[in-house]
Amino acid sequence: MPGILLYLLPATAYAALGILCTRALRKGEAPVRSATRGLLAVALVLHGASLSHALFEGGSLRFGFGAALSLTLWLAMLFYFLESFIARLDGLPAIAAPIAALCCLLPWLLPGHSLPDGDTRNWAFRAHVVVAMLAYSLFTLAALHALLMALAERQLHHARLSRGLAGLPPLLVLENLLFRLIGVAFLLLTLTVLSGVFFSEQLFGKSLVWSHKTIFTIAAWLLFGALLAGRRAWGWRGRTAQRYTLAGFVCLLLAYAGTRFVLEVILGR
Repeated sequence: MPGILLYLLPATAYAALGILCTRALRKGEAPVRSATRGLLAVALVLHGASLSHALFEGGSLRFGFGAALSLTLWLAMLFYFLESFIARLDGLPAIAAPIAALCCLLPWLLPGHSLPDGDTRNWAFRAHVVVAMLAYSLFTLAALHALLMALAERQLHHARLSRGLAGLPPLLVLENLLFRLIGVAFLLLTLTVLSGVFFSEQLFGKSLVWSHKTIFTIAAWLLFGALLAGRRAWGWRGRTAQRYTLAGFVCLLLAYAGTRFVLEVILGR
């Protein structure tokens, strides 16, 4: 499948999913679960195929800003797809699907560079990247959860909860799901940080450098750690949890995506 078409197909599927959910919510209705789940399954398969092409084109692993964001959103949407069998989260695709549609196109626009053979054959480096991407994708899903909760809470305060959002689980259930996501993601991020700090020489061939990426990653780790500690010690919830989640996610976004954007897009490295 040539060129841009490979990336347009999943973007179109995600866009259709976003439009379907947005229209239903604007009418005060809940989207049809079978239709949204079917569209999402198609989008995930197409997105996976485009990612495979982008990452392994030419027989070598290519990775960069575009592929990282696209892979993060693919994993986040996959986790949401699995989560949808446990809890009904009708409003989430209206927020997430348009973002995923844009990210589908990024590997075509910003193909990145081939990684050195030494890195791709290093099992420790591959494990570090896999764990980091899983952590980023779970935190992305957690951030989307926080946005959905903020929207539902705002409507509740104005006593006009739409029928679409009324189909959501109670806010307490959503909050418990949010903290489960953050707990697993925090464990993965901890492994990422520890491996980067103590095994930098083996992973990257050089000692630890206190770059913007390192500083923002540790800042995100501290924010999420403080949120989990505050939840256990003082029962933090509601807007406090949402703000910490979004602040930590922004730090993670700046840590990798922001750094790669500056290097690849602005500086052309």
